Amino acid sequence: MLMPLWCEDLAAFSLDEVFQRLVENRVWSKELRRKNNSLVNSRLANEITQADYLAERKIGHADAAECRRRATVLDAQIILRAGRPLISAPL
Repeated sequence: MLMPLWCEDLAAFSLDEVFQRLVENRVWSKELRRKNNSLVNSRLANEITQADYLAERKIGHADAAECRRRATVLDAQIILRAGRPLISAPL
């Protein structure tokens, strides 16, 4: 799964749309974890080189950091709009 489209200005979105973005971000997070597990397994099975593994890990780390950043922004928007924090499942 590619990085979902993202709009930095969430003011134009309704609370329901912000929740939908949060759901999409969680799906992306799950896919990133699955991809990382697959990458590790490929490396352990010697299906990819160390250099390829490291290159993919670098991309994976950047994607995971962006996913966490988006989750933080979305959680803050929900708290701001709903007036209460979410009890979130870990990403």
